[in-house]
Amino acid sequence: MKKIDRLILRSFLGPLVLTFAVAVFVLLMQFLWKFIDDIVGKGLPFGVIAELLFYASATFVPMALPIAVLFASIMTMGNFGEKYELVAMKAGGISVSRAMRPMAIVCVALTVLAFFFADRVMPKAMLQYRSTLISVAQKKPALNIPIGEYYKDIDGYVIRVNAKDPDGFTLRDIVIYDHTDPNNQIGVITAESGTMRTSPDERYLMFTLNNGYTYSENTRGNEYYSRPLLTVAFDQQTILFDISSFAYNKVEKVTSNTYHLLTIDQLSSTIDGLEGYYEERCHEYAELLYEYLPAYSKAVRAGQAPTRPLNIGERMAQLSPHSRVSIMSRSRNIARQAAESSSSYTSILRGETVWINKHHIEWQRRYTLSLACLLLFFVGAPFGSIVRKGGLGMPLVASVGFFVAYYVVGMISEKAVRESALDPSGMWLSSLFLLPIGIVLTLEVTTDSRLFDKATWHKLFHPHRK
Repeated sequence: MKKIDRLILRSFLGPLVLTFAVAVFVLLMQFLWKFIDDIVGKGLPFGVIAELLFYASATFVPMALPIAVLFASIMTMGNFGEKYELVAMKAGGISVSRAMRPMAIVCVALTVLAFFFADRVMPKAMLQYRSTLISVAQKKPALNIPIGEYYKDIDGYVIRVNAKDPDGFTLRDIVIYDHTDPNNQIGVITAESGTMRTSPDERYLMFTLNNGYTYSENTRGNEYYSRPLLTVAFDQQTILFDISSFAYNKVEKVTSNTYHLLTIDQLSSTIDGLEGYYEERCHEYAELLYEYLPAYSKAVRAGQAPTRPLNIGERMAQLSPHSRVSIMSRSRNIARQAAESSSSYTSILRGETVWINKHHIEWQRRYTLSLACLLLFFVGAPFGSIVRKGGLGMPLVASVGFFVAYYVVGMISEKAVRESALDPSGMWLSSLFLLPIGIVLTLEVTTDSRLFDKATWHKLFHPHRK
């Protein structure tokens, strides 16, 4: 490897790694902002939070990598242009295309790596990420009984503690409302003091109450009048509360949106199966709708479908008024049932179509996001050579602008594919949007044309001015 290649790679890999880390961090902060309520206040171990953030970060890699390539390529070539290093390279016989070659080789390798990561690694990371997120969301907030408030997070109980000693587990003036009896037996327990501890396995919360009363009131049927209230005094009493739902339990199986968890081969076989099932449902619904038209259905099956409308008016005129009313009423009922069935079948088939399209979208996305690394490089590197501005200002603004345009077009095309307004190949619209831009910019810098030179356009529109 020549020294110039090592210089270019050092200049490119530094911003690439840094931008990739920043992009993952920004996407991770967006994730935390969205799910902060499901994470904070539940007393989760640090290992669980670290596991969730690790798997969430892995799912952001296919999106963060094209951003990093775009920013690093603009910044690298912009720095070379701003410091006149491109001019020195050209004076030494090194063209811009030759200077871009080491970075292009890295981007090709990143494209292949991104594809295999999206196809092999990301489905597994997505499975762990979703199972961990579901487990965290299902966990109840950490057990913390406030002072002077009614605490309702323990199923079947309402607890009020009016004072708490500095040690944290000695309680004063305790009231517990018990609603766990299925026979409408309402219980109230009061105590002057008590202690609160958890069992060694953290499955139960143990209340040891001192000097109190238990009030039991039966509100069921006639027993209310024979025994409306039962009072029992006690010196000491221990109550166990089941708090197993407060523990963190890892969910091992995820059943929703499973197309994210499949490889390309699995997506292809799943799509084939879904499309075959869709065709069967279409034929099934068509036969069911024909049942509302028995005469027409019979004629079709016999190969004698009517080729012209029947003269219904003449036939109706030959019937009695009572028969006509009866026939019209029955016809309206049949038409109403057929319309309702048709609407129901249409809704079901539309939902199945959307589900099939989501699999197509995921299949196409594995390719489009991977190829975006190479495509955005051939947009960013020539653009940096043209503007000749390095640092963080211009490269950041330009990379954000290009990527937002790419992302917006991608979102529009994805929605159109999901709603069957476009063929699944419409997922490539975002790539086709940037492809001519990359071609024009690359030709501009490799052929030394003056397409973006202000003097060229000034001379074109004002040929007589100097």
